[in-house]
Amino acid sequence: MGFSRRLTVVLACAEDDWPHDDWPAPDDPYVGRVVHAPEPHQALREHADAVDVVVLPCENPVDAFPRLLSLMGDMNASVIVISPDRDPETIVDVFRGGAGYLVEGDYCTCMLSAAVVGATTGHTYLSPAACAALRECAQRMAPPRDDARQRLRALLSPRELQIMELLSTGLGAQEIGVRLRLTEKTVRNNLSNIYAKLDARGSTDAVLRWLGVRQGIRQGDSLGSPS
Repeated sequence: MGFSRRLTVVLACAEDDWPHDDWPAPDDPYVGRVVHAPEPHQALREHADAVDVVVLPCENPVDAFPRLLSLMGDMNASVIVISPDRDPETIVDVFRGGAGYLVEGDYCTCMLSAAVVGATTGHTYLSPAACAALRECAQRMAPPRDDARQRLRALLSPRELQIMELLSTGLGAQEIGVRLRLTEKTVRNNLSNIYAKLDARGSTDAVLRWLGVRQGIRQGDSLGSPS
């Protein structure tokens, strides 16, 4: 994957609160600039035109994530939430909001780098625990009927089925390529075909359709405890 310029990343926290002194490394090939923007995130607005990705470390995403989105307004930047909160409904709400989600203690800085780079190409990255929570919520709220599942599967080729299964576990195009011994470009071409076949706007929408979340939640509703 190549970039014409290195990325600008906003860490939406005070410098002393950022847990990774070694990230990003000075010679990071993708991240060229990091700006700390603790609440009320004034620095975020000051650099709005240049920001590529916002990383939000927070204890309570239910409150912090909507506040951040409200402040961002129409900024064209992706968001990654880092939190100890493993509540499935919280994770699904963040995921449906278009943000990646890394659970504290469940990721390394290499995974953070992959999440940042993937966010700039439309991939919504989940750490393994966040992905497991998403699956749990989907199964608990509305397990897809066998006939609906088969209709979805019938739309995809065998290779596309392999890629979709890996995408739904939180892997990005690069990791999928490594698993399947395909070039990243080939994976991305397959993903474009998958999105078109599933009538999905991108990876977030495709995974939600694949896991069956949309069968239990009306578009635009927020998630609460299942009745």
